[in-house]
Amino acid sequence: MTMDIRAAITEMGRSARAAARVLASSSVERRNEALLQIRAAIAADRDAILAANERDLEQGRESGLEAALLDRLALTPAQLDVLEEGLSQVAALPDPIGAVSDMRKMPSGIDVGTMRVPLGVIGMIYESRPNVTIEAASLCLKAGNAVILRGGSEAIHCNKRLGDSLAAGLSAAGLPVEAAQVVPMVDRAAVGALLTMPAYIDMVVPRGGKGLIERVAADSKVPVLAHLDGICHVYIDTDADREKAHRIAFNAKTQRYGTCNTMETLLVARAQADMLPGLVTALQSEGVEVRGCEASRQAAPDITVDAIEADWSTEYLAPILSVKMVDDVDDAMFHIARYGSNHTESIVTENAITAERFLRQVDSGSVMHNASTRFADGFEYGLGAEIGISTGKLHARGPVGLEGLTSRKYIVKGDGHIRQ
Repeated sequence: MTMDIRAAITEMGRSARAAARVLASSSVERRNEALLQIRAAIAADRDAILAANERDLEQGRESGLEAALLDRLALTPAQLDVLEEGLSQVAALPDPIGAVSDMRKMPSGIDVGTMRVPLGVIGMIYESRPNVTIEAASLCLKAGNAVILRGGSEAIHCNKRLGDSLAAGLSAAGLPVEAAQVVPMVDRAAVGALLTMPAYIDMVVPRGGKGLIERVAADSKVPVLAHLDGICHVYIDTDADREKAHRIAFNAKTQRYGTCNTMETLLVARAQADMLPGLVTALQSEGVEVRGCEASRQAAPDITVDAIEADWSTEYLAPILSVKMVDDVDDAMFHIARYGSNHTESIVTENAITAERFLRQVDSGSVMHNASTRFADGFEYGLGAEIGISTGKLHARGPVGLEGLTSRKYIVKGDGHIRQ
């Protein structure tokens, strides 16, 4: 059985590689037409898509799936509206491939520059959210890449239906249906096969829980674009405007709890200790459990839970916040370097020199000044959409949009030049 799955995934990889060559040479008009045709196919198949999702939800409830997972699994009519609009928005984005930049004449007389090109074939491995099927496919196709989509077993019926819409749209636009394929089997061996096919898969993007991402990172023979944790910090500096600091910290924690760009640790300069009680009261009134170091508990007696060592390196994804008092920006940056996950950090200060030091020295995918960490998002960064967030340092870092799904090649122009 496992051999049959590997053979099936290998064949999907072969056909995706062939489709990627067609996409790479296609016009942006053709790729945009495919996105709009996919939108039309989803609209036409809406009732069947929602019925398939309800079937997944019913099976999830019967198998005892947690409420939070059921919530992520659900695809509502309103969410389908968002998916359809998202396809139109991606179609309206500039073409990310073919652009030539940095063209310069060399002493030898040749002209050298770089051109943006597709990566090739992307493997998407994700859990629960069926909307990822369309969101990921739209970005990959726009960037001239083929994509193989392996969603979670809990969403298999809805993902298959969405795969039918992808195929219908591609076919209507005259592009190969193999450019966006949904893996039809739920056996975990399919994931193992995708991770060990460097001949056919150029990059893997995992979206899901820590366990999934750890497995992908450990087992993959293909480059992986991912982040493991989102342990994000806000540091309230000695020279912070207290009103700004209160608003930013409150928003960074409470705007949404279950996202990777939500603040998990608040660092407060000792000089700002007397602003902490009001902020803690506001957070607690919103239902946030605040855990604090000894100094922060002394400054804000309403903090009744001790923060332990493990709290500083925990991504809660819940209404829980750890608070630590620090001496200054150097102490804050030391804490972030020790316990952070290289995702997103923000400093609140009116001191431009301190802010510049923080922006330059903190080693994370996104570093902010006087802004909530919740802005660490592809849409907010003007990328149109994002396929994920990377905390690595190779190829792409931070929110990854269309450009992160491309590479570059050098192009050289001469007129009969030969090397002497």
